[in-house]
Amino acid sequence: MPINYKQYHPAWKQISRSIIRDRAKNHCELCNAENYKPHWKTGSRVILTVHHIYCDKSNNIPLNLIALCQRCHLRLDLPIRIKHRKQKSEAQ
Repeated sequence: MPINYKQYHPAWKQISRSIIRDRAKNHCELCNAENYKPHWKTGSRVILTVHHIYCDKSNNIPLNLIALCQRCHLRLDLPIRIKHRKQKSEAQ
């Protein structure tokens, strides 16, 4: 799903790069998969993203941010995605 940068801090690209490069050292902070390399479990190329732990996109303090591979990011977002899907089906 493409990112809508209008929902994020104007310096989001710099903030996320700092988390990925400086703190996480280009590794997923949950499973240690390395950025741009084949994932140790899936074999697919890893592209790290930064996740807001408390789901608040306005809270960009480092304690609320974590660098994740696609697999870990999807796993953490799964309960939210299920909730939104359920709400959409109930609204129809």
